[in-house]
Amino acid sequence: MPRGRYSLHDPHDHTPLGEEHFQCATGPTGWRYVSQVTAPSGAPAGSVDLAVDDLGRPIRLQLKAGDWQVRGAAIDGVTWVRTDPTGEHATEGNVRAHAFTGTSPAFYVAVSRLLRLAPGDPARRVRLVSFTAPVLAPLTTDQSWTLLRRTAHPTDNGTLSVDEYQVSALDTGESHTIHLAGDVVLSAPGIELEDLESPPSVFG
Repeated sequence: MPRGRYSLHDPHDHTPLGEEHFQCATGPTGWRYVSQVTAPSGAPAGSVDLAVDDLGRPIRLQLKAGDWQVRGAAIDGVTWVRTDPTGEHATEGNVRAHAFTGTSPAFYVAVSRLLRLAPGDPARRVRLVSFTAPVLAPLTTDQSWTLLRRTAHPTDNGTLSVDEYQVSALDTGESHTIHLAGDVVLSAPGIELEDLESPPSVFG
């Protein structure tokens, strides 16, 4: 069960945005990731609880940022309820999309599980609903994912496979590279793995 800490920063000007303290685990029916997000001051800033089934579909999402909250799942595409800070007015949304995304590293792992790309596969298009702090407003986005290469790295605990993906936003053409090892993000724009207490889980 990997447990560790990511540092988060603005991918454009590198302004520190805080840290995400996480743990995640694979199981017979899928994968779950939970984390607590802190501001640069160390104050609590939110949380992430994401569970996907064995096919990578989101069966439960709970996001908190400040006083805002989103709960969602894959129902007729993806469906969610977003609650305002007062708790008086909840708005429901539904989009014919494949999954959710946001600033948490969890979403990169979840989308990679959904696409199941192999090196040499053509680029895959995926429609996602994005939620970002501070107000978790939904935004539908289309991305293209390509698995550029898979590299084996020897470690004290055996061989670690690292996948290098190119992710492109289809509306702007902006592309970036991410590196995943099992269910841990090694590097991505705005994300740095600072501490890892146990090796990444290996998906079957």
